[in-house]
Amino acid sequence: AWTGEIRGRVACDVCGDSIIGPEDHVLEGAEVAVLCITKSGDVLNYQAFTNAKGIYTIAETMPESNKWDSCLARPINSFHEHCTQMHITNSGVKFKYNLPSGYSRTVGTFLYKPASSPTYC
Repeated sequence: AWTGEIRGRVACDVCGDSIIGPEDHVLEGAEVAVLCITKSGDVLNYQAFTNAKGIYTIAETMPESNKWDSCLARPINSFHEHCTQMHITNSGVKFKYNLPSGYSRTVGTFLYKPASSPTYC
């Protein structure tokens, strides 16, 4: 059997500058969708929520002949009342999943920003 794992992080970019700094914070409970196509052509949809550290994880064990070929990860929703606007540049990340069994693929951090940036940034 083959095992693969996709993980990533969702954060609130308080200043809206696309840089994670000390003023920013992770978003617990943010929803992420991951769509994967297997080597046999099947499409698998996954849904994950971030934990208290803002990290989501998708893990799957399947026959080697049917492992993921490529995946697309994208954020769906942030449940944080002050940080719900998605940065346009991080709307989704598509990648080939050619890693051997037992390895993980880390997706870049998805950033949300507040409706208006604070004046101290």
